Amino acid sequence: MRQGAFGSTRVVPRGLALAAAAALAGCAALVPQTPSMIYDLTAPGKIAAPRGSLQILVPEPTTIQALDSNRIAARPSPSEYAYLPGAVWSDTLPNLIQARLVETLQNSGRVRAAGLPGQGLLIDYQLALDIRAFEFNGEAAVAEFGVKILDESNGRVLRSRVFQSAVKVAASDNANVVTALDAAMDRAFGEITAWAFRG
Repeated sequence: MRQGAFGSTRVVPRGLALAAAAALAGCAALVPQTPSMIYDLTAPGKIAAPRGSLQILVPEPTTIQALDSNRIAARPSPSEYAYLPGAVWSDTLPNLIQARLVETLQNSGRVRAAGLPGQGLLIDYQLALDIRAFEFNGEAAVAEFGVKILDESNGRVLRSRVFQSAVKVAASDNANVVTALDAAMDRAFGEITAWAFRG
């Protein structure tokens, strides 16, 4: 799961798309008081690559208020946000994405160490992430991240890019939506790691 972009996502059969649209319409009106399921995200496994010598800081990602939550976002329409009923993330989305990105960088072998603010690492660069989308749109799970690499010594932005990945959702139940979101994140993180620390 290392390639893929939003434009390459296949169209869901009409019946499934209609069912997903109905489910999204329902989630707009449902505000779960006590979630029945708590979901996590998993970082990609070890990626074969030459071991690097850099030490990287991953600050808490920025995002809009609708995504700065432990609730799992859906988009009934491009102008609306809703949330999956009865389901939450194991932490707020920015904290969860931050932790999994650190884990991905460490798994990749492309850096000597990746850490969080306050851990006392002697930092070479920062990898700053903006969560632009992390949601179910009725057909696919979409993950979109704006990424900047900053020189820790002077704060200069060395390079920046937007990464977007989409994975078709097999069915519109919560478990399938979360599985697809996890896969979309894995694809994007694999591409980010290869881009950020290429030779």
